Amino acid sequence: MSAEQLLQRLEWTVLRRLDGLLQGDWRTLLRGTGMDLADLREYQHHDDVRHMDWNVTARLQQPHVRVFTEDREMSAWFLIDLSPSMDFGSGEQRKRQLATEFVAVMASLLTRRGNRVGAMLYGSGVDAVIPTRSGRRHVLQLLYTLKTRPEAPASGTTRLHELLESAAHLVRRRSTLFVASDFISEAGWEKPLAQLARRHDVVAVRLLDPLELQLPDLGLIPITDAETGEQLMVDTHDAGFRKRFARIAAQREAELRQSLARAAVDTLELSTDGDLLEALMRFTDLRKRGSRLKRSKETA
Repeated sequence: MSAEQLLQRLEWTVLRRLDGLLQGDWRTLLRGTGMDLADLREYQHHDDVRHMDWNVTARLQQPHVRVFTEDREMSAWFLIDLSPSMDFGSGEQRKRQLATEFVAVMASLLTRRGNRVGAMLYGSGVDAVIPTRSGRRHVLQLLYTLKTRPEAPASGTTRLHELLESAAHLVRRRSTLFVASDFISEAGWEKPLAQLARRHDVVAVRLLDPLELQLPDLGLIPITDAETGEQLMVDTHDAGFRKRFARIAAQREAELRQSLARAAVDTLELSTDGDLLEALMRFTDLRKRGSRLKRSKETA
């Protein structure tokens, strides 16, 4: 399927329905508008303390905050992990294909409203940067790049922190950042993710496959480590082995979710056996509830 055919299919199956369900409130998916400094004024009880200007506060001996004006346009970046584990899928769809469909939907939704999108791609390192632009042609070019990119060879562990640190240096203006990854990576990505979230609206788009969480009884089967290429035979008929696998997977799930929560980022989970539209609508509801909770705390 070509990039044009993929986008047309998603426009009919996801985008049209998503537009209807959001009923114009599409910005609940995207909090990260660009902001320009407009003025300084004295702090009021409902102000966000993150906008405090400490230099002016110290000089005038009175709390002052920065006042911003919102840009009409915003920029969004897709930070896409294309390491070997993203090519895994136990069913008809791989994690990488699902990530491409997510990018197609969100990039189209954004650019149709005049916003700009760009991407940074990670294989064995950050090897491609697509600058932010708007328009359908740009979205098609982005999708073509993703669809025609060869699979990354198994070459060791993924170092997701390299992608996040590169984004911190490249993306200087406040933007929305979608980090699309399965987060199967060596440690060290948590801190740069949290640092990005202090400046940008960061959404962790976590890709997963059900077989990574629980093994069915399939007898003796070969399993390959997508990151290193190492292969071994396992007996999935052994109930004890399946239980140990599920316990380790559950522990990793808990640790991953704790790490994402500590980084203060919203998380959108996409499963290769799930429905993209339903996942986006669940995520939108969570963002709405989060926004209402924040407003209620500010007015309390």
